[in-house]
Amino acid sequence: MVVRTSAAEWHGRVPDGGGSVSLGSGAFEGPYSFGSRFGEVAGTNPEELLAAAHASCFSMALSLLLTEAGYTPTRVETLAKVGIEPAGNGFAITNIQLVTEGDVPGIDARTFAAHAEVAKRSCPLSKALASVDISLTANLIEGAEGVASQGAGRGDAVPPARPPVMSRRGSERFQRAR
Repeated sequence: MVVRTSAAEWHGRVPDGGGSVSLGSGAFEGPYSFGSRFGEVAGTNPEELLAAAHASCFSMALSLLLTEAGYTPTRVETLAKVGIEPAGNGFAITNIQLVTEGDVPGIDARTFAAHAEVAKRSCPLSKALASVDISLTANLIEGAEGVASQGAGRGDAVPPARPPVMSRRGSERFQRAR
């Protein structure tokens, strides 16, 4: 079994205190506070870190599914938006929106979307977050001709699938979705 570790520390009261979070790998360390979580203060927050984890897990799962189906993804990029709102006496993560874009030669938009739907249900973070409503929009880049879109919704017929590859570059359309 592989175990990954991260750490967080908090000082003071929630409204005016602050803390820091660090990844066990050393790849990231940064501050967080009430203001960075619920306002526009610089720093990170648990929901942003969860969104990064989910986007990377989903992209890797989709790339695997695509590869296993005989497709070689050139690029898969996923944006995750995590919603948090008041619930009862506290707060709850109520929804996650995944928007993925793939450049996958030889695949059509419908097949890409079907593989993306399988990845949404099968990536380890989606499974761990099963109590949260997770939506998915899957967009396939078809060469220089533009983007063909196919949203994958719950209940769509899903053929055997394989997953994507990540890149910091993105099409104009994907960048606008951010």
